[in-house]
Amino acid sequence: MKKKKNSKQHLTQKLGQALIALARNSISERIAKNFQADESQDNILEDKRLQAKSGTFVTLNKKGALRGCIGSLKSSETIIESVKRNALNAAFHDYRFDPLTPKELDQVEIEVSVLSEPEILKYEDGADLISKLKPGEDGVIIRHGAARATFLPQVWKQLSEPAEFLNHLCLKAGLAPDIWQTSKLEVLIYQVQYFEEKK
Repeated sequence: MKKKKNSKQHLTQKLGQALIALARNSISERIAKNFQADESQDNILEDKRLQAKSGTFVTLNKKGALRGCIGSLKSSETIIESVKRNALNAAFHDYRFDPLTPKELDQVEIEVSVLSEPEILKYEDGADLISKLKPGEDGVIIRHGAARATFLPQVWKQLSEPAEFLNHLCLKAGLAPDIWQTSKLEVLIYQVQYFEEKK
């Protein structure tokens, strides 16, 4: 688990693993025949910290490659509700992938990210924007007209240079990769508490 200083929640590793179990149970219940839910985490899920409203992301990886990732940036539902919904969406409704199959269920590893409330980042120009981003710590949202996209802080592992990070984020939004240097984008940042599935 990686705690970020601006995150509103302070979830323990135990709570994080309970959220991962919740995500896996939600997917398994939809996909597996004769599914028997793992109820060992049920009491933990009653923790009041998980009743807080927060954005979450659920990521599925298979053999080290992305297999699905869906999330919500707004804190419009409880962490538990958000993780359940995003787990199902990551498994079955990520437009980049076919729906998860029963054979793949045991091959995927699940990650859960609990987000702090996004905050607007004020900056003057592209150089100032780069200087204010914290690689490895900030999740970044960009908006330009109807276009928008986000990268979780974990993406810094693949795109460690801020310029490269922003180029790919603009491409994800359907924009020119260098538009962050030539136009003023609306930029918001957030932090996450991030939990990986223990095998």
